[in-house]
Amino acid sequence: MRKIEHIGIAVKDLAVSNKIFEKLFGAPAYKEEEVASEGVKTSFFMNGPNKIELLEATNAESPIAKFIEKKGEGIHHIAFDVEDIIQEIKRLKDEGFIVLNEVPKKGADNKLVAFLHPKSTNGVLIELCQEIA
Repeated sequence: MRKIEHIGIAVKDLAVSNKIFEKLFGAPAYKEEEVASEGVKTSFFMNGPNKIELLEATNAESPIAKFIEKKGEGIHHIAFDVEDIIQEIKRLKDEGFIVLNEVPKKGADNKLVAFLHPKSTNGVLIELCQEIA
């Protein structure tokens, strides 16, 4: 893992939250995107070298909707940039981590993504991200 790629925050209303984070950072989101396969709409903010992803559920069955129902709005995951996601999945699985999707899938912001189950990472959902060339 090379660096923190972004921090994901689950929100009930993306439009309302975008206004809050725009005031917080003094700049609008640089990108909004829907990932239909995950049932989520996202927006991304930059703050210096750091990236924040806001996530709003687009249906009641999406992971974000279930997260908010159980825990409320707040930090959902920490994403790490990796050079080779396939190799990193194998390495982490060999180390005993529970990998939620062993085959990377297309995520937001032009990334291949895979997740580690919070049961194996002290309660934190970890996302692995590799830039799609």
